[in-house]
Formats: sequence, structure tokens, C-alpha cells
Amino acid sequence: MPQLNPSPWFFVMLMSWLTFSLIIQPKLLSLIHTNPPSNKTSTTTKTTPWTWPWT
Repeated sequence: MPQLNPSPWFFVMLMSWLTFSLIIQPKLLSLIHTNPPSNKTSTTTKTTPWTWPWT
């Protein structure tokens, strides 16, 4: 069964992970977020309790 032979697929997996880790990931991490969550102000909403008709 060819699925059990890891020699061609292991190299493909290893190269794809190295490409992601060394090339793509640093480019993605260097992007500046236009709206970071830390700059947002928290708004509190007033909630009213629900009155259940069967209680």
C-alpha cells in the first residue's frame, strides 16, 4: 500500500511547515492591525431581568 510509505510525503510536509514557519508566519506577524482591541472602550449595557410567566 503506497499510503504507508512516508518517504515522499514526509518531505512535502516538512517543506510546507518550514515554508510556513520561516517565510509566511513572520510576514503575517509583522502586519499592523488597524483597529487593535486594546484601544476600544468598553461599554456597559443595562440589562433587565426577564420575568418568566410560569414562575
